[in-house]
Amino acid sequence: MYKIKNLLNNENIEVVDKKEGMRVLEYVTDLSVSPSSAVTSYFAHKMNVRKRQVLIEINDNEYTVSAGAMQWTLGNVEVTSDVKGVGDLFGKAIKGAVTKEAAVKPKYKGKGILMLEPTYRHIILEDLAEWPTGIVLDDGMFLACESTVQQNVVMRSNLSSAVFGNEGLFNLKLEGNGIVALESFVPRDELIEVTLENDVLKVDGNFAVAWSGSLEFTVEKSTKSLIGSGLSGEGLVNVYRGSGKVLLAPVNGQAMAQRTGNNPPPSGNGSATAGSIAGAALGGLMNALS
Repeated sequence: MYKIKNLLNNENIEVVDKKEGMRVLEYVTDLSVSPSSAVTSYFAHKMNVRKRQVLIEINDNEYTVSAGAMQWTLGNVEVTSDVKGVGDLFGKAIKGAVTKEAAVKPKYKGKGILMLEPTYRHIILEDLAEWPTGIVLDDGMFLACESTVQQNVVMRSNLSSAVFGNEGLFNLKLEGNGIVALESFVPRDELIEVTLENDVLKVDGNFAVAWSGSLEFTVEKSTKSLIGSGLSGEGLVNVYRGSGKVLLAPVNGQAMAQRTGNNPPPSGNGSATAGSIAGAALGGLMNALS
């Protein structure tokens, strides 16, 4: 048996979202500051820049977490690897390399509490029941999910999507049943949700952070002629076609990260031993092929 004080009953910690066994904790005021950083912390608080964590209650089920994201566990909680053999290790290493996600993601099971590392990014909980064809994520957004969720790699529908659309050629796709936790530069309240029914959405820039797996993604000219595209000042646009949903951010998250130096937290590019082994294995495979 265990008891926890000064967590869920702490006036400085708010539960801002909850789905199934996942809670998103937000620190109202950052009290862990020094005199030299107090002014920065004060204005950060006013602008909604706050520490956030995911608290997961494990009750005889299993959760998959991005490598390096665990802060502490309590109770009878076991951690296992999702690697089933050497071949599976190579496969996951390649998938991790092309999606920029940690190659090997640990799984936590048993009965107890799992707390993830704090982050200043916004944490979004999504129920895959609301994404019947799965959800495709922008790079570095995955944080955690119930292990009933299937993780796959999807390739863009054409090469132009990666070359001209300022997007990678591969993305992580989550499908099945369960709750997923995502890290975003933009809060859920600012994300615009567009639902398409055999329609087309054109976006001038990398503003889509997630979209339905049923949608076709291409990069096309904004007008029928290349000259017209140049004169309109728009050029090429990202096009999402078909039936499904798209989550749009008001700002370009990747550009924001480059301007502020706010790179994705360690959970997006974990340095756990298993991830390092996978990276080394991938490097050896590439050297052998070359």
